[in-house]
Amino acid sequence: TRAEGHVKQFLMLIDTHLMALHYMWGDFDNLLLVDVPTSTEMAQQLAPMDIRVFEKRQTAHAATMKRSCPTSCKKLVAARPFRVLGIQQVAVGGLNKDALRNLWVDTLGLTYKSSFRSERENVDEDILEAGRGPFAVEMDIMQPIDAAKAPKVHVPQLNHLGLWIDDLATCVDSLTKKGMRFTPGGIRKGAAGYDVVFIHPKGNDAFPLSGEGVLIELVQAPPHVIAAFDAIKE
Repeated sequence: TRAEGHVKQFLMLIDTHLMALHYMWGDFDNLLLVDVPTSTEMAQQLAPMDIRVFEKRQTAHAATMKRSCPTSCKKLVAARPFRVLGIQQVAVGGLNKDALRNLWVDTLGLTYKSSFRSERENVDEDILEAGRGPFAVEMDIMQPIDAAKAPKVHVPQLNHLGLWIDDLATCVDSLTKKGMRFTPGGIRKGAAGYDVVFIHPKGNDAFPLSGEGVLIELVQAPPHVIAAFDAIKE
């Protein structure tokens, strides 16, 4: 009947929202709703002869929801198992590090902290700092050791963004399960001495989630940064 059709469409909308949540955030253990029968089960009770058509339409809706989960859906989910505490660093590259130092240190006045060189990463960089205290932002100015080799730290020139993470290992595990692609190398020590990992700017078939064109460095926050973040009142 027409009434049954309206009920099925409503239930289909609910179920595709739940499927989108499962895609975005993993299993349903943290959902505020519990023991709710799926719309497929309820639709079977309402109209067994139409279930194949229903499931076909549901699959199409779910594919759309995977690409863009409504903000309203996120309210049903408990906190992620990790937190982004703030901007840890901004990294810029160029063929001539002296020119970068002239801009960022001599002209703009950022503080020089140290230098780092890695043949494996093909980078010769100076580590600068903007601001003070636990939320001072690191500024890396980089030039390639060999401009003909990869990785090319000067391409793009605004190379990558770094984020403080309170629990890096848990974060990587959680994002990997959701289909996030990371660059080769896994978690390792970064130039400033913290554990780091990089989200790949592009996804692939195996890991479709990515930095959407941006190389993102996730950095394990030290205890004093975590404590400072927790002390801030919302």
